[in-house]
Parts: sequence; C-alpha cells; structure tokens
Amino acid sequence: MAGFGESGSSEKMQLGALLGEGASEQEQNALHRVLLQFNRSRLRPTLPHEDWREEVTRETRLRLLEGEFVERERALVAERAAEAPEEPEAFVAWFEELKQTGPGQGDPLFGWLATEAPLEPFHWFLTQEFAGEAGFDDLVALTQVKLPTQAKLELARNYWDEMGRGREDAMHGPMLSQLATALDLRPTDEGTVWEAHALANLLVALAANRRYTYQSVGALGAVELTAPGRSACVNAGLQRLGFMMPVRRYYAVHATLDVKHSEAWNREVLKPLVAADPRVARPIAEGALMRLNAGARCFERYRRELGLKLSRA
Repeated sequence: MAGFGESGSSEKMQLGALLGEGASEQEQNALHRVLLQFNRSRLRPTLPHEDWREEVTRETRLRLLEGEFVERERALVAERAAEAPEEPEAFVAWFEELKQTGPGQGDPLFGWLATEAPLEPFHWFLTQEFAGEAGFDDLVALTQVKLPTQAKLELARNYWDEMGRGREDAMHGPMLSQLATALDLRPTDEGTVWEAHALANLLVALAANRRYTYQSVGALGAVELTAPGRSACVNAGLQRLGFMMPVRRYYAVHATLDVKHSEAWNREVLKPLVAADPRVARPIAEGALMRLNAGARCFERYRRELGLKLSRA
C-alpha cells in the first residue's frame, strides 16, 4: 500500500473506499496497516536527513487520512456524546456510568477467558492484545502538553506510575514484554486483526493531534475506568492455566492500580477541566465513547475468530 505515501490521481477514490460504510476486510486492513506504519515512523526518534521536505509532504497526506478516520469515529458516537452534561459533577457521574453502560462493557469474552478458555485461544487473544498496545505511558505524555496545572499534575502522577516510579523492574511496559516472552507471543502485522490495529491507531491519533486533546483525555480516562474488570479476568485466566505472578503481573497490577487511577483521573482531570470550560465535556465524552467503541469491535471480532457463541450475563 505504498500509494498512500505517494501522490496519485486515485488517492481520493482509495480514501473514499477505505473509509466508506461498506469497506471490506481487505480495505480495513490496508487502511490500518498504513496508519500503523505512519505512527511507528513519526514517533520513532531519528536524525536529520536531506529528504525531510518529501517526508513532510508525505506526512501531510497521511495526517489527512488519519483525520478522516478519526472524524468517522467521532460521527459514530456523536449522538450519545451530545447527551453528556456540562455541569462538572453531573458529567463525572455520566462518565463513571460508562463502566456499566459503555460499548463493550460486560462482554462475555472475559468471563470465558477467566473460567474456561484453553491455552491456545488464550494465547491468540493475548497476541492480539499485545499487537494492539499503543503505549499508555507515551499517550499520557503526549496528552498532558499545555494542559492546566491540576490536570497536568494528575497525568504526571499517572505517567510516573507507568514508569514504575523510577524503577525499571516496576515499569508497566517491560511487565507486558515479560508476559509476551514467557508465553512466546509473536505478533505480526499480517496476523493481527484490523480492529486491534484500529484501536491503537485511534489512541495515537487522539494523543498526537492537539485538536483532539480533550478526546484523548476522555479516551485515556475510559481506559482507566474500564480496564480493571477486564484485567482481573485475564489475570484469573492466566492463574487458572498455571502461570505464576511474574508472568501475569501486568494484568494483576492493572486490576487494582487502575481503580485508583480512575478515581483520581475523574476527580483531578475531568471535573476541573469541565468546570473551567463546559465546552470540553462533549469532546471528552467523544473520546471515551470512541475508545470503548473501538474496544467493543475488538471483542466482537475476537469472539468471532475464536468461534465463540457466548451470551451476556
């Protein structure tokens, strides 16, 4: 799909096909692999080079593609996001209710992982999750730029926890890598479903573009709000399959720590931001719903790939 990095008369037509209602599996794969490579490239530290002008031109086209993707995701949640109240206390209550009523919440996949899933499908699930990991620490760091002091401080505390409070063995990223090594997870772009790539691409797009700052705040807040329940299920499943704490530590930590993170995020980030400017309530709500919607798509696809027909409790 090199054509998305080069100019061409068919680019608009290709863009329309990839972002349209009837986009095929192949087209969705193409779109999200292009964006995945773009994100890897633009976030990777590098050195000055002579063809930087061409790189900027290419990046502009890819950022337009990314923007069209995000705007489509915004449109999917616009109606529900418009219901979010602008009064701070009411908004936080609305946001917290997403833990029960948001897209993908209570998905039966996780109960199955906790109590029944054999090792092979569990391994496949974790490979998809590992491939779709966008790097929460970097997303928080990108999002906090120029935010008001109270919100910035809470994001800084969150980032410091992600960094293991200065201890390499307690950093969350290496914990996940340790799990991947122990289970011999070997994700590939080709072997990852497009829904997992779309989730990662969405989170990076929100954090990397300042016009989506408040959507990123909402999306990251939704992760903190909803991750503990799913993490507890994955941790329980790994324990059931015989894996000891060093292997499942990443999920065990997030099953408990993110509860405190969510409470602090809602109190120190969401409430003061909405109090200072009620207009940000809607974009924060959009971000939360977009993140949950993208997660729900993943869970549905995972169940389909695993041949599961599970009913909601």
